[in-house]
Amino acid sequence: MANVIVNGVPQEVQLPLSLTELIRQNDVQQPEMVSVQVNDDFVDRNEWDALLIKEGDSVDFLYFMGGGSL
Repeated sequence: MANVIVNGVPQEVQLPLSLTELIRQNDVQQPEMVSVQVNDDFVDRNEWDALLIKEGDSVDFLYFMGGGSL
């Protein structure tokens, strides 16, 4: 088991684990609409399958919402 931080919350995961698998394990809603940072670096969507999570990694799932003013 390895310890990682997901959206600021410690989590134990079984390695090896790809970013795509971590997204599935965390039931990320609408993964096509999420951006992901690993250790403060944005990860291109086409790299999710190849990027392997490591002990101590910090992963953030970011949703961008549009808005406006009246």
